[in-house]
Order: sequence, then structure tokens, then C-alpha cells
Amino acid sequence: MYDNGHHKAAVGYLDSAFRHSNNLGFKQVYHYYFFIYTYASHIKNDRKMALLYADSMLYLFDTPEKKLKFTSEYGQAHLSKGDVLFDEHRYNEAYGYFYEGKVIASNNLDDCTMGDYSYRMGMILYRQEHYSRAAEYFKKSFDETSSCEGKFNYFYRRQELLNNIGLSYSKMLMNDSAMYFYNNALDYINTNAVRFKDRPQMGEVSKGVVYGNMADISIRQKDYNKAKSLLKKSIAINLRKGNDNNDAQYSELKLASIYDKQNASDSLINLLNIIRLQFNSVKSPETKQDWHLLMSSYFEKQNDHQQAMMHYKQYDELKDTITNENRKLKEADVAEQVKSLEKDNEFNNLKKNNELQHVYLRVTIVFALMLIIIISLVFLNWQKSKKNIKTLGSLNDQINHQNHHLENALSDLKLNSQEKDRILRTVAHDLRNPIGGIASLTSVMTEENYSDEQKELLNIIRETSFNSIELINEILEATESASAVLNKEPVEVNALLNNSVELMRFKAAEKQQVINLALLSSPLELCISREKIWRVISNLISNAIKFSPEGSAILVMALELENEIQVSVKDHGIGIPDKLKSQVFNMFTDAKRPGTLGEKSFGLGLSICRQIIEDHNGRIWFESDTENGTSFNFILPKS
Repeated sequence: MYDNGHHKAAVGYLDSAFRHSNNLGFKQVYHYYFFIYTYASHIKNDRKMALLYADSMLYLFDTPEKKLKFTSEYGQAHLSKGDVLFDEHRYNEAYGYFYEGKVIASNNLDDCTMGDYSYRMGMILYRQEHYSRAAEYFKKSFDETSSCEGKFNYFYRRQELLNNIGLSYSKMLMNDSAMYFYNNALDYINTNAVRFKDRPQMGEVSKGVVYGNMADISIRQKDYNKAKSLLKKSIAINLRKGNDNNDAQYSELKLASIYDKQNASDSLINLLNIIRLQFNSVKSPETKQDWHLLMSSYFEKQNDHQQAMMHYKQYDELKDTITNENRKLKEADVAEQVKSLEKDNEFNNLKKNNELQHVYLRVTIVFALMLIIIISLVFLNWQKSKKNIKTLGSLNDQINHQNHHLENALSDLKLNSQEKDRILRTVAHDLRNPIGGIASLTSVMTEENYSDEQKELLNIIRETSFNSIELINEILEATESASAVLNKEPVEVNALLNNSVELMRFKAAEKQQVINLALLSSPLELCISREKIWRVISNLISNAIKFSPEGSAILVMALELENEIQVSVKDHGIGIPDKLKSQVFNMFTDAKRPGTLGEKSFGLGLSICRQIIEDHNGRIWFESDTENGTSFNFILPKS
């Protein structure tokens, strides 16, 4: 909206958005102030309003952190306030803000803001009619902003700089150099037209300004036809609503000047009348001054000396006013002012450095005192350390001696443990055969014709023999599990569970029990020891059968978790009392109890189960109470 000439509407729209927005960020508030400042300064020419918003921008930087974080905005805020002060002819104050903006940009290597500073110095020197130095500053600004042209405002500034360089050379009557930079400006605008095709109007406005400036050279060379063509192109562009009407008026006055030189009185007076109507909307003392001079010339050629004199007097008054306003600017020596500011800045830096040196000196003295104290403490500690080292050496020797004894004891313990396992396996193995023989012999003898009392005694011997064989088998299994190496292979879980349950159904049938099986929804393989895990499942089902009443149901279930497989064996038996729960997985535990039909329990099975599951990097646990029975669960990792 703003770029298309709807300035007031754009500001109203932005004001409304700003008032209805909460929690705006620092940059959003800054850019809002900068937008209104630009409108007040360049469109409304309201210096008081522009100064308020320039101050508002500066007041945003109320902490050192903001000044360090938003350096580019901080530098631009100084330049903006300098612009307002300059327009108010408060030149010394303006130079101070310009220079401060330059220092901020220089300290933070901000080439874009440095380019803005150089542009302002060029404009000041141009207005002071130091055209050669102005051209140098414009060139410097063009070079400094080479990395900033991705933003539209810097593209617009850079084409203006090329135009300003041409203007400076034109003022020095260096026509060829001026035309070279004017043509460069047009090429630059045309080359970048595609990048900013959403703002074609701004590019046209810029070309209109360049055409008007190029006409000056044609007028100087008395090529009036070419000059008129360029001026008419410029006027046609910038006289449109929202374009640079001020520049259009300058071009109209140049065209009127050509009509005056060519004595084209009708064309001259028609154009001057058109310009007079524009003074209500476009107010510029310089254009009004030139208009009165041309009107004076027209009436003089019409022999209307009274009207000619009236317009000349108004021209002379305006010229004196403008001259007086510019005298203060022309008398100010920018170079000297900048040198003075640089000296002040250098003095302030030296003062800061001096203060820093005093701080560093104090810190150094403090550190030196601390160093002396530390050295003294180190020396005292060193003296104590010598004594402590001797004591520690003696203690270390004692510890080494004790460690040696402990290592020997551990080695002996390991050997004793291995020897114990060997003896246990040997004894169990040697006992299994004779006790097995006794069991077989008593089974045969019960079939002979003995008295009932004798048969009862033989049955007791047989049952005792079978219980002893079962105990021996569990002892052998426990000792083998502790030392055996796992031979893992891919095993399909559903098949393993199904096989285990089928083998145990016969044992359950002896107590009229039913084993229900809930398998995984799809086949899944685990890398496990088939024999060991089968033993765990069988042992858990065997326990469920043993401790469940006749006619009850046992549930064996498999669940697939995210990274694991869980197997559960749930019974509705007698449960595990709270006082025995902590001992269930211990080897040779005191928690062993007879089954529901008096089945013998030796307390080794669950210990073996835990050892096998932990060897597979799994976990086994149970949930039990005397009313609902027991659920034994174990988890095995998928990988």
C-alpha cells in the first residue's frame, strides 16, 4: 500500500494492527516506529512527529544486551535521529548522531549501516556544493552496500547513489562522467526489475528522476529536442499520483526554461500555469523560486514590466530566504566536525582504556595476593602431604597385603566352589543308579504276594526312592545350569509353547486339570536355547499342576510387547503366602511346600528358572495371593 502511493491508508492500517497486537517482539516494535518515522519525515514533512518516533526507536535500546544484540537497528536509529536534526538545521547535533551511528556500525562490521552513513555524508557535501568529495562518499557508500542489495530499500538506495554520482559530476560540468553514471543507474534499475517485480512503480519513479537529470546535460549542450524528450518522459512518470511529484515539478521547470530560451511563450505560460496549480499539493521553496523567475522572464518579454518586477521581487525574497537557510550549512566544515568527533571518541576510548587499566591493576593486585596465599597454603599442604604420603604408603602396604590374602582366599573359595560342585555332581550321579535300582526292585516286589503291611512298607520305600531320584536330578540340573554354556538358535515361540503344553497335558490329566494356551497372533522367532527355555516353561507348568486343586484350569499365555516377548503361567491354586515370597527363587529355599495331593517339592526348580532367564538377559517374577492363585511371568528380549 505504501509503495503504491497509499501512504496515509498504509499508516492507518499498520496503526490498527499495532494497537490490537499483544506480545510483539523487539524488532516488530522497532520496525513499526521506523515505518511511522519514515512517513512523518519523507511524506508529511512533519519534523516534530519524526523526531518523536526517532526518539522512540532509541528508547527501545534500554539495556546493554539489546544494544549488543540489535546493533544494525541501534546504528540506524542514530542515523534516523540525525536526519531529523539535520532537517531542523541543528547540524552539530546531527553530525554527532551520524558519527555515533558510524561508530556502532564500525565496531560491529556492519557494512550496510556504514553505507548509510557514507550516503548521508555525501548528501551533506553535495548540499554544501563540495561535489567532488560528495561523489567520493557516494561511491564509497555504493561499495559498502554491495552485500545488502537483497533488500529492496538497499536496491533503491544503490540506484540513487549511481544517480547522485552522476549529479555530482554534472555539477562539476564533467558531462561524459555524469552520463556514464546515469546510464549505469538505468542499467542497474532494469537488471533488478525482475527481482522486485512486485514494486514496478518504484523502478519507474527512479528512471523518471534519472531522465530529468540526463536532460540537464542535453540543455547544457543546447540539444533542446533531446532534453525536451527526456523531460517529458520524466514528467509523464513522476506526475502520477503516488510518484515523485516534487521531481516532476523540477522537470516541468526545466522544460519551462527551454521554452523560455526558445521564446515559445504560449507553451511557457501554459506550463507555468499548470505548475502554479500544483503548489497546493507540492510545496517546495526552490521550485517556487524558479517559477517566479520564469514568470518574470515571460512578462518581461510581454513588455508587462509591472508583473515582471512583482515576480522578480518574490523570486529575490525566496532566494534570500533559501540562501540564509543554506548559509549555516555551507559554513559548517563537515570534515572538521568529523575530526572533532573522532578526537572526542578517541579521548573517550582512552579514558575507558585508562579506567580498564586501573581495574586490571586492582584485579592483578588481588590475584597476586591470592597467589601468595595459595602458594603459602600449597607449601603447608606439601609439608603435610609428605607426612601423609608416608602414612598412606604404610597403609597402602597393609592394604596390598590384605588384598593379596583376599585374592588367595577368593581363589581358594572359587576352587572350593568348583570342587563342591564336582563332589556334589559325583555323589548325586553315584547315588542315582543304586537308588534307581531300589525304586525298580520295590516296584517289582509290590507285585508279589506280600501282606498288606509289607506292601505298604514297600510302597513307602518306592516313593522315597523316586523322591530321592527327583532330588538328585534337580541337584544335577542346578550344578550344570551354573556352568553350562548357552547354545542359542532361532526358535519359534508358538511352536515351543505348544510343544511344552502338549507334553504336560498328560501330567495335568492325572489331576483332571485342563491347560489352556493363548499363543501370539503371528509366528515370531527368538534367538534362545531351546532346551533351557523349554525347561523353564515345563517347570512353571509343573509347579502350577502341583499346587492347583483337582479339576482346575491353568492358563499359559504369550504376549508381544514393543521390544520383548512375555510368557505367563497362571493357576488358581493355593498361592504363595507373603512370608515366603522373598525366598521363592532361592536355591534350597525353606519356602518349599507339598502339592495339593502331597507332591514333594525340593525348592530348586524356580532357582534354576531364574538363572536360565537371566542368562538370556530376561526377567522373571510372580504375582500371587492365597485366594486367586499364582501367575509366574518371564520376559525375553526380541534381539
